[in-house]
Parts: sequence; structure tokens; C-alpha cells
Amino acid sequence: MSLHPLIDLTRDRQVRQAKGFRLSAAELTGEILEAHYQREVENAPKRHEAEKKYLGVRNARIPNARQAGRDDRHLALALAAWSQGEAGAGVDLPSGGRLDVIDSLVPLRTAAPDKARGDSDPNKGVDDIDLLGQLVDDRLAVVCLKHLSPGATRGGAGDTPLRALLAGLAQAAMVDANRSALRVEVEQATGRAISDEAPALLLAATPRYWEICRKREAQKGAGWIRELERLAREIAEQIGVEVSYLGIGLEGDPGWVYREDGPVLEQAPSLAPAWPAGAGKLKPKPKSKPKKSDSPAEIVEADPSRAPRAYAGTESYQPGDRIEHVQLGTGVVQGVMGPGKISVLFGAEMKLLVHERPSRGV
Repeated sequence: MSLHPLIDLTRDRQVRQAKGFRLSAAELTGEILEAHYQREVENAPKRHEAEKKYLGVRNARIPNARQAGRDDRHLALALAAWSQGEAGAGVDLPSGGRLDVIDSLVPLRTAAPDKARGDSDPNKGVDDIDLLGQLVDDRLAVVCLKHLSPGATRGGAGDTPLRALLAGLAQAAMVDANRSALRVEVEQATGRAISDEAPALLLAATPRYWEICRKREAQKGAGWIRELERLAREIAEQIGVEVSYLGIGLEGDPGWVYREDGPVLEQAPSLAPAWPAGAGKLKPKPKSKPKKSDSPAEIVEADPSRAPRAYAGTESYQPGDRIEHVQLGTGVVQGVMGPGKISVLFGAEMKLLVHERPSRGV
């Protein structure tokens, strides 16, 4: 059995496919994810046992320019710098309350993954938390960030909302598993206690990320949004992790500048719902409007000045003519319906007959 079933799911081909992740989401339930979550808790790396800290750890060089594939990490650094700076006062949440950023790029591994150990290595597949924050009720919050520039035409390969949800849930489980050690560090860093509730999970992406997700999915995203909203409800009920899908508003592109101490926001960020309320509801297909029927044609009465005639396809007929048909009986010609055809009313039934058909010579 895998040590990290949620992380394993993030590698699943269908989970990573733009056209497939909705079906994968539909197959998941809160009960399934709870079992995976508990497995992640049991096998989470324990940094404190290796005498390593979670907060204030910087293993990488401070970036001084934009780098391909690093926007998510640079945004995390910029948000942490803004929140912890002089102007920082947390970021207001659309549901009320505030997110206070504690630290960015928080490590969870105890060491680099050991290829020789393979799947038995608890560090395999474990990534840093983009942002670790705290809500007004002292609950810890794991924040997963996704950044796409306003002019982007496509997202990253394999980067789907379901994959982000599963990766974030795995990180929330590891935070849950290391609550005691984190409590000590958070209190030392912020002076605030942390609650005993399961961490909240915030998936925050720039508006363009969500726009592209909705454009590349069937039904303009309604299907996958419905499934992700369902999973969020079931995760909260089964595990206690409150999941929020958010859009993060930034000024400019990418939304920060680079200074000596790293990426910095020049304008306050904003958080809003990732999509409008009701976006996950499938709209019923509009009923096809019945074709407007032409107003009933005026019935042509028989012309009494013309004697009834036996019907023959070689004869020529005009509206008002009475004809005697061997099988249909007596009818009145209503009109000429194109070359070689007439409409004839027999009682209440309209029939299409031929006329003016050339006779065949003997």
C-alpha cells in the first residue's frame, strides 16, 4: 500500500488531463479521500524528529528576476513579504475574516527523496507548502497558489484544479500530523496559538487560471466545478478540512517587482470567489421552439361551372377542378405544387398527386 495515496493520485494521467479530470473527480468521494487523508497523516515526514524547523527555512537563492515555471513560488514569496511587512494586515477573505500569512515555501520533507528507497521513502513526492497562514479563529490554513499572467493562452502541462486539490489535501494532512511541533513554532513566530481543528485549504489562483480551466472543459466548466464543489462539501463533512476556491487579484503582470530581498507586491492583493455562485449548475438545454406553422391556407371550393373529371396523371388540372379518383373518391384541386404536381383535398385529407405527366406513345 502506498505511503502517500493522495500524492499518488496527483500523478494519475486522467487527473492531470484537462479533458479527463472531471471524470476522475466524479469517481472520488469524501469517504475515499478521508481514508487517503488518514494514510497521509500516518506517513507524514516528521521534521521535528530530525531536529529541523518548518518556519523561516530558506534553502534556495533569493530570486531577483522572473524565472520560467517559478511564478507560483515567487508569488508566495511576494505575498508573505507583503503580509509581514509594515503595510501588511492580512488578506480579507470573501466569506469574511482574514488570512494572516505566517510563512512561505514551508518545507515538509526531512530530506531529499531517496531514489533507492522508492515508494517506501516518506519524502517521495512531498512538496513545500506555498503559504502557511492562520485564520481569525486561529485555525491553520494551507494555501496552494496558481499563477497565470493575464495574457496567457494555456495553463501548465498536467496542472488541473483537481490535481491542486489533491496535492493541497495531502499537505493539509501533513500539517495535521505535525500540529504539536508547528504549534510551538507558530507561537514563537506570531505570538498566537493554533486551534485543534483540521487545517483549512485555500486554492488561490489568478483569474486567468480559472478562465482557462473553464474554457478548456466541456460545458464551459460547469461539470468540473460541480464536482469540485461537491468534493469540498464532502471533505469538510468527512475530514473537517474547509476547502475554498479563490481568485487572487494582482495589479500588473506578473503582479510584483523584484528587489534585493526578493519579489515584492506594490499593491494590496485581493481574494474573491474563483467563479460566480451557481457556475457549477448545469444549464438545461433550451427546448427547441416549435416551428411557426404557416397560417392555414384558405380552402379552395369546387368551381360548379366545371364538371367533375376522372383523374389521370397525364391530364392538366387547375385550382377548383373536381376530380374523381378510383381509390380516394371525389376531391377538389387546391393548387399547383410545382412542376407536375397538384394538391387535392379529399374530404378532410390533403393529398399530393401528379398531373401533366407526358403520355407514353404506343
